[in-house]
Amino acid sequence: MSTQTLPEVDTQDTTGDDTPKMFHYVRKDKIAESAVTGSMVVALCGEVFPVTRSPKPGSPVCPECQKIFNNLPPGGDD
Repeated sequence: MSTQTLPEVDTQDTTGDDTPKMFHYVRKDKIAESAVTGSMVVALCGEVFPVTRSPKPGSPVCPECQKIFNNLPPGGDD
């Protein structure tokens, strides 16, 4: 089981033009599954949502997810 995480979008938290306000960190092994099946994922901060978009470089990241991610041990189980 992998402990690596990647930022993903919380589509529940959007701006008026359907652009996400911020992206969340989600377990890497759950991203593709959610994108294909529409299943819900749980971000490090506890937000629950289906993966529908990928972040672009410079996209805003949830401060709570970032704080938790920064405190995780480096590497993980790949």
